[in-house]
Amino acid sequence: MDSDLALIVGLVVAALAVPSTVSALSDGRRPVAGMLTFLIAAGLILVAMVSNSGGYRFSEIPDVFFGVLARYLP
Repeated sequence: MDSDLALIVGLVVAALAVPSTVSALSDGRRPVAGMLTFLIAAGLILVAMVSNSGGYRFSEIPDVFFGVLARYLP
């Protein structure tokens, strides 16, 4: 499994969960979809952290992000 890809997908999914959660809370609804999305994102990030032997530091995330983009985009 590509731990870099799992980390980046998890971070993007977590960023997408925020507007859904805020929208539900502002409308007075329970943020079920947002929280479920956030749990999926947390699982992906956890898998990435465990499968990468040294883990990740915050300073490495931009390099990992652009490395994944360069690897998977034509």
